Order: sequence, then C-alpha cells, then structure tokens
Amino acid sequence: MTNLFWIVTVSFGCFLFWQQRRQTELAQKFIEQRCEKLGLQLLSTARGSHKLRDEQQWHWHTVYWFEFSADGQDYYQGYIVMKGFRPMRFYVPPHHLPDEY
Repeated sequence: MTNLFWIVTVSFGCFLFWQQRRQTELAQKFIEQRCEKLGLQLLSTARGSHKLRDEQQWHWHTVYWFEFSADGQDYYQGYIVMKGFRPMRFYVPPHHLPDEY
C-alpha cells in the first residue's frame, strides 16, 4: 500500500511540474507577442510567485515578471498574471518612447 502511495505522489508531483513548465512557456510566448506588438525589446522574464488570492477574488494564479527596453538604453519591469493557461492581466508600465529622427 505504501508503494502505491509513493507512486501516486511522485506521479502527481511530475504532473504539477509538467503543467508549470507548460504555463511558463505560454507566458513567455504571450510576453514576446505583446512586446513585439508594442515595439519593445524583451530583456528577461522570470516566474514570480504563486498566489491563491488577488484583490478581487480567490483563485490560484501565477505572476511572471519581465523586463523590457523601449530604446535599448533604459529598462522597465512589467508583469503578467496567468490563471491556468490563460493570461488574466498584463501590465506594461508607462515608458519613454524613443525619438524618431
């Protein structure tokens, strides 16, 4: 019986890891698409925290932080909130637009 418990526990842990990797890859794709659409250079991405509650409601979500540059000399930090495999909130802070010559 204990062997079955450990098999189920390890299988569940592997399943959670696989789902987290899939969510991270989708978040990266959403971030890249948004930066490309806005004409921004993506510098880095990082998984932030898992949370059970936000300001409005209870739900499991993950925050991903990213850094971007508008003109190659500065950088800003934004974030995306993923609930499952869907982006729920995407925040890009106000940033300096490069001068066009």
